[in-house]
Amino acid sequence: MNILIIEDENNTAELLKEFIEESEHCIVVNICQSIENSVRFLTKHQSKIDLIFMDIHLADGECFEIFNQIEIEKPIVFCTAYDEYMLDAFNNNGIGYILKPFQQKDIDLVISKINLIKSSFRDINNLLQETNSDQKSFQKSFIVRSREKMIPLLVNDIAFVHLENEIVYVTKFDGNQFAIFKTINEIETAINPHNFFRINRQMIINRLAIKDFEPFFNRKVVVNLTIPIEKKPIVSRLKVTPFIEWVESPK
Repeated sequence: MNILIIEDENNTAELLKEFIEESEHCIVVNICQSIENSVRFLTKHQSKIDLIFMDIHLADGECFEIFNQIEIEKPIVFCTAYDEYMLDAFNNNGIGYILKPFQQKDIDLVISKINLIKSSFRDINNLLQETNSDQKSFQKSFIVRSREKMIPLLVNDIAFVHLENEIVYVTKFDGNQFAIFKTINEIETAINPHNFFRINRQMIINRLAIKDFEPFFNRKVVVNLTIPIEKKPIVSRLKVTPFIEWVESPK
């Protein structure tokens, strides 16, 4: 971890440097003693540092003037003999506030805190990356047959999919129906299960096509769709509970 010290007292700065570099993987890359020098250094090298230890009272004024001259994006540990600036410190990227005269244990504690925060952010970032990599990219359209032509059909336009006489058909919300050169299993795995549910071996329905549903014999459920259909869509007995949970799931 590359660290910048902003401190106008030489002895204090050297002691702080010694304490910091007792921690593994921590190195002080520079010591600035004034607002002017700090702004100049940060303007050129801020991207190369990870953390700043900053004294509040500098030779040419209070350190908060630095924030008026340059945007600081790095976390800061403020070092001072006074506790009256704590609110200002934490309003300016402060993640630590050490009162002088500090000791080795004070520096060790704040370094440990920063390492813990960095580790937590890495874990969150890794989790987000794993989640994103695991998220399946669902199909947006299918090629269907219309007479002698092949046309693209948007998945969002599909009201339901059904199997009839060994042929799979997709029906749009406008009632138009097309044969598709895929099995119903292939279609089920290619579309978003949040939007579509396979109610039985022969049929998949879009949640937006459901008008209502009602109990059927043998603990099954019959679904009434917004699109007219001759054969009643029946939710098989073993799928009734998952179906109801799916219907109630957040959209």
